[in-house]
Order: sequence, then structure tokens, then C-alpha cells
Amino acid sequence: MSYKNLDIYKMAFNLFIKTHKASFLLPKYELHELGSQLRRSSDSVITNIVEGYGRSCYKNDYFRFLTFSHASNDETINHLDKIIILYPEFSSHFEILKQEYDLLGGKINNYKKWVKENWNENNS
Repeated sequence: MSYKNLDIYKMAFNLFIKTHKASFLLPKYELHELGSQLRRSSDSVITNIVEGYGRSCYKNDYFRFLTFSHASNDETINHLDKIIILYPEFSSHFEILKQEYDLLGGKINNYKKWVKENWNENNS
């Protein structure tokens, strides 16, 4: 098995691509400020899933990186909230992303619970 088979990875990767592209809708002066923060937090969601999976023979490490991924997901939602308020002309586009990140956050949380209760070193 590979991290690429995980639903949370697939969803996070697709959302990263959408979010990365959407960040360039922002005004030029925001591309290196809020736009950059949005791109980095979105990337961190998937990166922590991948790094955690690489350490999945150690349950506590795996859980810790899933927790980092969940926190980055929350950070991404916070950046989207700011964009929605600051740039209402783009709000419908960023609202859709926010809804998808809300869904992803629930999926990551459920997976964390599953790992905590069921993961053993033989799963990796």
C-alpha cells in the first residue's frame, strides 16, 4: 500500500491544486502575503500526510503527522475565511474551497481516530 491510496491524500492533493491556482486570483500585492500563506498551508496538509505515512511503522509518529496535517487544514480554512471577507468579489470561489477543506478536516480527524484505535506496526 502507498499513501497515494489514502482518500485523505487524494482529496488533499486535488484541493492543493485547486487552491494553488485560486490563490493567483488575488490582487498582486497579496500574492506574496496571504496568497503565499494559503499555498504553504494547503501544501502542508498533503506533505504531512506523506511524511507521516513514511514513518507509519511508528504509530505515534504517524498520528503526530496526521495531527500536523489536520492543523494545517485548519490554518488553510482560516486563510480562506480572511480572503472571503477581504475580497468579496472572489468569495464564491473561495467559499467552495472552504467547504471542501471542512469536509477534508472531518475525514482527517476520522482517520486519526482510526489510526489511534487500530494501527499497529504491521499495517505499514
